[in-house]
Amino acid sequence: MTSEVHRRAFLQLLALAGAGTAVLPGTAEAGTGFPLVTRGKAATIVVSAGDRPGVRRVVGDLAADVERVTGVRPAVSIDVVPAHGPVVLVGTLGHSPLVDDLVRAGRLDVTGVAGKWETSLSQVVDGTLVLTGSDQRGVIYGVYEISRRIGVSPWYWWADVPPRRSAELHLPGERFSLGTPRVKYRGFFINDENPALGTWAPAYFGPGKAPGYPGGFTHEFFAKVFETLLRLRANYLWPAVWGRAFAEDDPLNHATAKEYGVVMGTSHEAPMMRGIEEWNRHAVAAVRDAAGNIVTPGHDPYGGTGEWSFRRNGEAIKAYWADGIRRMAREDFEGVVTLGMRGNGDVGLPDGDGIELMREILATEREILARELSTDVPQVWTLYKEVQRYWAQGLRPADDVIVVFTDDNWGNIRKHPDLSLPPHPGGYGLYYHFDYVGGGRNYKWVDTTLIANTWEQLNQAVSYGNDRLWVVNVGDMKGNELPLQFFLDYAWDPSALPVSRLSTWEREFASANFGAALASDIASVLHDYGRLQSRRKPELLNRKITLQADGTIEYDDQATPFSLVNYRELDTVTDEWQALAARASKISARLPAACRDAYFELVLYEVEASAYLYALRRAEFTNLLYAAQGRASANGLAAVAEARFADDLALAAKYNTGVAGGKWNGFQTQPHIDYGDVARYGPNAPWQQPEKDNVALPDVLFPAVRRVPVPSGAEMGVAVDGSEQWWPAAPGRPVLPEFSPFQSTPAQYVDVFNRGRTPFRCTVTAGAPWVRVEPRGGRVDEELRMTVRIDWARAPKGTTTVPITVSGAGRSVVVDAVVRSADLPLSWRHGFVEAGGHVSMEADHGDAIAAAGVSWRRIPDLGRTGAGMTPFPVTAASREVGAGPRLEYRMTLVTAGPVTVWAYLSPRGNVLQGAGLRYAVSVDDAVPQVVNITKATGADDTTMNRQWERTTSDNVNLTSTRHVVAAPGPHVLKIWMIDPAVVVQKLVVDTGGLRPSYLGPPESKRLGKP
Repeated sequence: MTSEVHRRAFLQLLALAGAGTAVLPGTAEAGTGFPLVTRGKAATIVVSAGDRPGVRRVVGDLAADVERVTGVRPAVSIDVVPAHGPVVLVGTLGHSPLVDDLVRAGRLDVTGVAGKWETSLSQVVDGTLVLTGSDQRGVIYGVYEISRRIGVSPWYWWADVPPRRSAELHLPGERFSLGTPRVKYRGFFINDENPALGTWAPAYFGPGKAPGYPGGFTHEFFAKVFETLLRLRANYLWPAVWGRAFAEDDPLNHATAKEYGVVMGTSHEAPMMRGIEEWNRHAVAAVRDAAGNIVTPGHDPYGGTGEWSFRRNGEAIKAYWADGIRRMAREDFEGVVTLGMRGNGDVGLPDGDGIELMREILATEREILARELSTDVPQVWTLYKEVQRYWAQGLRPADDVIVVFTDDNWGNIRKHPDLSLPPHPGGYGLYYHFDYVGGGRNYKWVDTTLIANTWEQLNQAVSYGNDRLWVVNVGDMKGNELPLQFFLDYAWDPSALPVSRLSTWEREFASANFGAALASDIASVLHDYGRLQSRRKPELLNRKITLQADGTIEYDDQATPFSLVNYRELDTVTDEWQALAARASKISARLPAACRDAYFELVLYEVEASAYLYALRRAEFTNLLYAAQGRASANGLAAVAEARFADDLALAAKYNTGVAGGKWNGFQTQPHIDYGDVARYGPNAPWQQPEKDNVALPDVLFPAVRRVPVPSGAEMGVAVDGSEQWWPAAPGRPVLPEFSPFQSTPAQYVDVFNRGRTPFRCTVTAGAPWVRVEPRGGRVDEELRMTVRIDWARAPKGTTTVPITVSGAGRSVVVDAVVRSADLPLSWRHGFVEAGGHVSMEADHGDAIAAAGVSWRRIPDLGRTGAGMTPFPVTAASREVGAGPRLEYRMTLVTAGPVTVWAYLSPRGNVLQGAGLRYAVSVDDAVPQVVNITKATGADDTTMNRQWERTTSDNVNLTSTRHVVAAPGPHVLKIWMIDPAVVVQKLVVDTGGLRPSYLGPPESKRLGKP
């Protein structure tokens, strides 16, 4: 305890110091501001012995951070203020006598801080830097803000980010506070942690302490998690659950959370502060026959049947829950108690989903809490998957319980609070995902989050009053550093992160971790990485999803979703990844050596590994196509695919053993290539990671490449743009996609290939001089690609079919080129022009017309190929058809008659209270057609049916309407808002020539002023 002598002496020293007040947003020039370190000496850090444990602990981190930056470690003094030299006083209002004395003396103004939640204050008072706060976490956040500003990244340990070295540290400033966080409880869920984190952590920190469970995570591991959590200004954790039990794996785990000042919780399926593994380790469930009779007895520590069933084993379950709450009281840690119940293994309840059953479960849990605890604790009920039905059916928990809405596991919020009803007094929360295990397929290898999408969804949550508790599933945590920090930054202060600042935030993230010199370049790489990755999870690059004519969904786990032959789609996306990897690699070479480990962990690995994977898939699926055509080049592509697979393994090995002195050995073990390999690992292969007996398997190349026998002679084959067939084996004449002077698609091509080992020469003759083929034949060892172009100045008007004769190795193939040359009148030369039988338009390239205070707003990168457009404000009421704001797209059609308008929409579910999410579409002045997206797609995020798997896997809701265009010429396509939350990514008008592809055709040529 601080003595009265020490306190009086401290006040006297302050009076003698007589310096003014200063504060810090940053660091000051040497010789100015508060001298944290100057001339090789550091200020002394003073803390009270009676302060909160998290505050007493964090001063050690501050001293270590100063030493990391300067090489000088400040002394830490308990209660005693030195008579000479600068002082940093760290203390909590109401718990630090030294700080409280300053307040009483009128020297420290705590207006706007005292009585608030987690609110910090930094101020220089008479020469002493005071770091205080309304509570212990307010102080902790203020301390870590100093660490950030002197150059210590929150990721200094988890991503090996080196500190910015400086000989002296001077803190400028005036009175400064980080403010009060908007979201009260903010945190993350470490989950799906096998094999990566589950392999690495026990090896690095030592095995778990529970007998027989060496894979448990110890308090040394969680100490690193807690520190990073607090440095990110979070306060709440759901600990790992895959075969792990936080309370049992190390008896010091809860005590460590208390020491750090972290709020503990348990996941949505683990009620009453007990992880499900605590039950599974000690219970064996009885086996029952079809009539419900026990045929094999079970057991549990409470004399029950061992079943995780409230109906069949209720008394044991109640006793189990009561033990969890007694432990919470006994160990006196801060926590948020999860209510409700789900089935064992994160599934629905085995007792059915009757509302009365859940009502009884909630009431029972509340009774236990009232009986076992002397004080109230915050409680949460999470509406995950099937649990949301109870809410929809009218079940409401007690007024003080936080109701947590969720996303659909793929970053799309499922439901918002009904703004037409009084808000729930306990407030609302959000459970979100950056990692997932389940249908349609796991995604847990690398970061696949697009922060523009996260921003749009979090903005919706806040706008609908959802701000009491946010938690995000981050998988292994490492690998999701950028989206996690963004999530927590936004939760702290949404107003500081409008959509216009997203690129600034990326640049600040890069600068904080790698310095300002290359921050813009690194931010650009991270930005493009997120944009490219959001098109499709890398685990799904070998799944093609097709909607059949009868409405069923077909999966092909040995095919690419990107077209091999249309719009050069697979080539284009793969080339984009290769270009990004080249940029990332060049930056690495320019960075100081000390930064390269961190750069590899935070940037380079995920970029290069993804680029290798795309190159692998291109070679693999092109190999399979070419093998089916008998091309000699197929075998070389098999070797390329195998080489890229070897590159993938080598890069993972570098992560495990070549970075940070081997610190992360065993971490990069997540399989991501062999998904769908049923023959190797069974019926769960379409969605589950490669594993047997719950242990991950190392990847193999799947589907396997093919090698074809190549005869000794020469045999010519011909393939053309837009077709997987080859000639002369296929019937009829090959036809190239239609040529147009307005086409934006890549130039059409003809492939001449060898099906044998002996080279041959081919010749090409075009049936018109204005059709140009480059090259015009030549030697064919394995294959020769020839590009076909039109000299439009010489081509006749109208539609002409020109034969192109390809000859070689004793055979000839005639390819037809259909050339459509149109001379558009001047009045038609505005907007997007039809070519190739379609018009393709990015959503943000139209005109937005507001109505009654509601408008369409552009969200950059929200579409798979561009920006997204969505109505604002997001809480706007639904509109009658034709009365809401609209998007207008000017286009010129050269085809009349029936057309299909395809709307590419973000895969949002029915977040509102109606029967589905709706928009309307019209052409010119026709009556708008209403589309209920929910009904049109059939996607159900509760049953998680195949329709839902399709929309989330493809990251698009693809809906269509049919229209009749009376005549060629200028037309206007209109998209009408009916409901908010609809995000338009892209629009394609099919006039009869649209070819299948994943992303849709490239944007059409646009004439006139945009």
